Amino acid sequence: MSTAPDEARIRTAARRVGVFVAIGAAVVITAGVGILVAVLLLTARPDDHHGGTRHPGLDGDRIVVDLDGILPWVIALGAIGVVLLAAIAWLAARRSVRPLADALGLQRAFVADASHEMRTPLTALSARVQTLQRRYERGDPVEPTISALRTDVDVLDDVLTDMLLAAEGAARGDVGEVVAAFDAAVRTVTPLAEAADVQLAVEAGGTMAVPMAPTTLTRVCVALLDNAIQHAPAGSTVTLGSETDTRDVLIRVSDAGTGVSDADRERIFDRFARGPEAGRRRGFGLGLALVREAAVAAGGSVTIEHSSPAGSTFLLTLPRA
Repeated sequence: MSTAPDEARIRTAARRVGVFVAIGAAVVITAGVGILVAVLLLTARPDDHHGGTRHPGLDGDRIVVDLDGILPWVIALGAIGVVLLAAIAWLAARRSVRPLADALGLQRAFVADASHEMRTPLTALSARVQTLQRRYERGDPVEPTISALRTDVDVLDDVLTDMLLAAEGAARGDVGEVVAAFDAAVRTVTPLAEAADVQLAVEAGGTMAVPMAPTTLTRVCVALLDNAIQHAPAGSTVTLGSETDTRDVLIRVSDAGTGVSDADRERIFDRFARGPEAGRRRGFGLGLALVREAAVAAGGSVTIEHSSPAGSTFLLTLPRA
């Protein structure tokens, strides 16, 4: 990953801080000198002992300054200047560490996103390995499971590559095929669905494409399916469907869970939102938050289209490519 953008941002931040300090110090010093000169002119008197006029400072005449009157002004202006320069230094320090704070925030977000994005593929990979072990012990054919394991490893590699590109800010402008993303997502979550005794049904409405990288589109579908499987009761079916209208592609994921409460509707797409003790895992974690971020980045949206005690339907709307 190139460090040139980071170095450019550091140089820009350093220039801004330097200019801010220079301008602030110049303003404070200029104001202090101006006030001091004004006080001198107002309090000074002509030096009559040397034949001066009654207009001090004119024609090179000498003036007399009362130190007892000027000294408090000098001390006060010096103290005020120190306070103002300290305030400028404090503001400059805040500006100088702001890029570091932003970088740390981005780093924490990336670590959280990466840990969540890798969780589902790793869980599926673990389930495949367990299946492979059982097949091997029974003497059943293991070639299909090994092939599925190879596919799972490829999925992990694609997810990691996609996240690194996103962190680097690389604009790829890829187009994702919905049907292909459905197939890849279903393959990824099938071990999770089998472990939960949940059936998966796909109702794709024909060939359609969206302006989203194929790996990202697959990740979005995996997150929606994973959330549905978490909250679906055993023996039920999770449905993944799609259709298109004149402008958008509509992707729906439906489950037969207990539904989403009105309070959770407002925050279900926030990071680490916590829900009631429903489903196999508590809360909604990062998955739905990442779905929303990806949808918004592609010019779309994700909402809860329908929710009741009989189940929920999530609607992902993306523009047609």
